Amino acid sequence: MRMWPRWRPAGSGRGRSRRFGRLDVLVNNAGIAPLERADLFDATEESFDRLISVNVKGAHFLTQIVARHMADRHRSDRAARGVVVNISSVSATMASLNRGEYCISKAALAMSSKLWALRLAEEGIDVYEVRPGIIETDMTAPVKETYDRRIAEGLIPERRWGLPEDVGRAVLSLVRGDLSYATGQVLVVDGGLSIERL
Repeated sequence: MRMWPRWRPAGSGRGRSRRFGRLDVLVNNAGIAPLERADLFDATEESFDRLISVNVKGAHFLTQIVARHMADRHRSDRAARGVVVNISSVSATMASLNRGEYCISKAALAMSSKLWALRLAEEGIDVYEVRPGIIETDMTAPVKETYDRRIAEGLIPERRWGLPEDVGRAVLSLVRGDLSYATGQVLVVDGGLSIERL
């Protein structure tokens, strides 16, 4: 798996690492949807592999690389802390039959977040999962009319699309340390979509 831009510890390479000197925060935000929404009977192995590779494998192994650096720094300076934030989705727990591979990938990312939170707590690294709901992005553009109607009908208690800024503010609060002593927690940003109700 190739990752770009390639990260290098301070003093060992070019570019951003030389300019900034250290790495304090990792936000795993790369995520893709299926190229085609398909019933579980029709979804292909290629689509499944593609989503697992980007949505799970990429975040998991990038965390492994970055966490090594953060842990090394914490061992030499106990006050130094790191933060990892995984951006998953309400689809980690809410099933969508026409994009099952997406739901499975986000559920796997949610478990990866828990595992890393447990492993990295002693290394001075907090790990969080931010779980957005229906956010207005390029990924949701093909289903905008459908969700416009469903939102108007009350699908989301706040009766609006989520915005990238809503997710960004949640991530900022985590990396700023506003929720210290809370590693492993999930911050749901979905306008109330996932509230259980009758």
